Amino acid sequence: MVNVSMKKVLLPNGETLTYREREGGDIKVLLIHGNMTSSKHWDLVLENMDAKYKLYAVDLRGFGGSSYHKLIMSIKDFSDDVKLFVDEIGLKDFAAVGWSTGGAVAMQFAADYPGYCNKLILLASESTRGYPFDGKINETDEPRRFTSHAEIKQDLIRTIPVQTAYDTNDTHLLKLIWNSVIYTHNQPAPERYDEYVQDMRTQRNLAEVHHANNTFNISHHHNGLVDGNGKVDLINVPVLVLQGDRDMVVIKEMTKELLEDLGEKATYVELKNCGHSPLVDDLPQLLNAMDQFLEER
Repeated sequence: MVNVSMKKVLLPNGETLTYREREGGDIKVLLIHGNMTSSKHWDLVLENMDAKYKLYAVDLRGFGGSSYHKLIMSIKDFSDDVKLFVDEIGLKDFAAVGWSTGGAVAMQFAADYPGYCNKLILLASESTRGYPFDGKINETDEPRRFTSHAEIKQDLIRTIPVQTAYDTNDTHLLKLIWNSVIYTHNQPAPERYDEYVQDMRTQRNLAEVHHANNTFNISHHHNGLVDGNGKVDLINVPVLVLQGDRDMVVIKEMTKELLEDLGEKATYVELKNCGHSPLVDDLPQLLNAMDQFLEER
């Protein structure tokens, strides 16, 4: 049985981040979760990834057991927390794995803080040009691209229904959402799935994360809302881009943008018969792809 311990660390900015640490060898890997999840959702990787890897899985601010004293308003807010986190625990020379929104956090971190990451793995990651948020405030509205955090908080399609499900412990609706767009073929074991759903309810920053994704853009392109800042050029480590061939959350066009903006530093591997959670759909295929990339010198 692998030894995974839950720890927490107080950051200089006053936030406290909880994280899971798994015993392992000399190859250090930091796992960064996405929206509606936390480090809990990395459990299959923590339990099954080869023992040569020393694994860390952090709860971003406002997720899991981490604090949420100050609102997140950008992906950079998350990545700056990660910088303070790795400094506090003395973590350097590691590979960063970002899943979905976590991919944006990992890219921002690698761009802003060279010398920490040695490799990046982007798993079902949003684009270098962000993840647009389309919503509506009135039932009679046509969905449109929102421009502000205030609008997103009032959204009737994704924000309010999910937040209400969190608040009322509507596990049926949360599972319905995940079964519709993420666990479309395979589902976690029932007990594990129940734990995941309760973990989702720890999220306290739903509208802020949507806003952060909507305004994220490190490319050289305008993303329909904001100009890119070109920081993608500052990512100077090898990048593995992984996407399931039937991912319904991150569409192929977003991955195409990602690969175009990263250029020669990126390698692309399509995960066969996988959706937005290859961890559940085909864990051996995912771990094999990660292992091959991390082993390359």
